[in-house]
Amino acid sequence: MNDIQLSHHILPNASTMLGVCLTGIGLVKLAEVHLGPSHVDEYLAIDAVCFMISCMCSYASIRRDRNGQNIRSRLEQTADYFFMIGLVAMTFISVLFAYEFV
Repeated sequence: MNDIQLSHHILPNASTMLGVCLTGIGLVKLAEVHLGPSHVDEYLAIDAVCFMISCMCSYASIRRDRNGQNIRSRLEQTADYFFMIGLVAMTFISVLFAYEFV
């Protein structure tokens, strides 16, 4: 039961973080006009891919029938890993951007 609940938590949060990445890319593109070029938008795009993979795996885990419990568990674990990678990457990108390293 806990495994099923985890996917139900990962999916909405990963999709929200995907939206945050896309918003960040748009804001960086606007800021580049005034501040000059940076690579933050490229890093956020890679981060968005992590959250997208997390969304897809989480959704697939929810859609799996009960007979595929092993597959469901693997998909959910993959969604969890990519979600955590995305969060760590976003934090790292934010720190680099705040201190103008990128």
